[in-house]
Amino acid sequence: MNNLQQWDQQYVWHPFTPMKLWLNSEPLVIERGEGVYLFDTEGRRYIDGVSSLWCNVHGHNHPVINAAIQEQLGKIAHSTMLGLASGPSIELAKQLVEITPAGLEKVFYSDSGATAVEIAIKIAFQYWRNLGENERTRFIALKQSYHGDTMGSVSVGGIEIFHQIFGPLTFKSIFSESPHPYRFEGTADQCREHCLGQMDNLLAEHSDEVAAVVVEPLVQGAAGLIVHPEGFLAGVAKLAKEHGVLLIVDEVATGFGKTGTMFACEHEEVQPDIMCLAKGLTGGYLPVAATLVSERIFEAFLSEPYLETTFYHGHTYTGNALGCAAALGCLRVFEQEKTLENLSAKIELLEKHLEQIGQLDYVGDVRNRGVMAGVELVADKATKKDFPGELRIGAQLCDLMRAKGVLLRPLGNVLVIMPPLTISLDELQELMEVVSQTIEQDLPELVRSSCNRKISRKDAKAPRKI
Repeated sequence: MNNLQQWDQQYVWHPFTPMKLWLNSEPLVIERGEGVYLFDTEGRRYIDGVSSLWCNVHGHNHPVINAAIQEQLGKIAHSTMLGLASGPSIELAKQLVEITPAGLEKVFYSDSGATAVEIAIKIAFQYWRNLGENERTRFIALKQSYHGDTMGSVSVGGIEIFHQIFGPLTFKSIFSESPHPYRFEGTADQCREHCLGQMDNLLAEHSDEVAAVVVEPLVQGAAGLIVHPEGFLAGVAKLAKEHGVLLIVDEVATGFGKTGTMFACEHEEVQPDIMCLAKGLTGGYLPVAATLVSERIFEAFLSEPYLETTFYHGHTYTGNALGCAAALGCLRVFEQEKTLENLSAKIELLEKHLEQIGQLDYVGDVRNRGVMAGVELVADKATKKDFPGELRIGAQLCDLMRAKGVLLRPLGNVLVIMPPLTISLDELQELMEVVSQTIEQDLPELVRSSCNRKISRKDAKAPRKI
């Protein structure tokens, strides 16, 4: 290993990473990026198949975003928004209000998807307090949802492996069934109606205590790219309105083109009360997030200071000038390069490959919305039986793809494919061929060897018979 690899293992604690495994591996150190490619310190090139954790929508080292940051750097890098205003934050807020669904009128900045959701939860909670409805303190979210890793966002998260250990520190949310057609015994329409029925019942049961419903629109990302049945999001929005609660949509993963439209809400013409944005907001350059709210919500915080309706929340780098400049550059690229208009051919090619991959052994399901795709690997195609988690089949398969010049990061045994929107058809073809060939040619042997190792370990631990 070179010095950087050694120092990484000596000094760095990586996020969402089993560090014992990491310390027994050879770290891949990325040195630079160009377009859809990443280059390591040894000069090897890889397709960034997950757009650097779903945020690098325009590829790496984009000249327009580079120029926007450099121009701003010549003016000022950061000034506080506590008591002062900042040009880039003002311009970005104006543009965000113009491109997001109608009714969202005010922008509150932070620095990550988790904090965008945290702010949304606190705003929703205080909104009802400011109106005198102090009993509205609870939130309804979906099972298997993920909204970030700060304590409020963890409280509305439904993935046990991420959240259960922090249970004593969280508030108790109400969880409704996640509409996962692949895991539902029935049609997609039946799945949608079943889950909406449960949501309706929960809202009715807790009608006087619910502040808001929190959802990832269309796609639950960290749950393994669960794609909701058509009409589910619109149904949730309708129920929230009927029961008089706020609707918070977490567009952190789905926003900025990844579902085929700028925001997932557009597919079903949903106008939320609160929207959370991050990841693709700056094109993957700098940590900026935004929480947008309706004028109705904002007005509940307007009163004389002594009445204590002010929203006391903020961060040192809120509205950071360099980050907002990067976001403005990112939006400029969408317009100049007609990014959304050029997606249809890429989505069509992706879906063609997914259909073929879906026929392979050990592939239980393939699903996508736009360029967000998941390939679910199963031990038994007929019964949908999962691979045991300890085999780490998804991670092992991604390791094999790395040797072929493709970087993917799985979610358990679901291969997540989410390349930059600017990927060319040829680059996408290369990416999907590697995925398909690795599943078809390498996965059967990987399964055999992994199962043999598991049996050997089991036998080694078995007590000796006398």
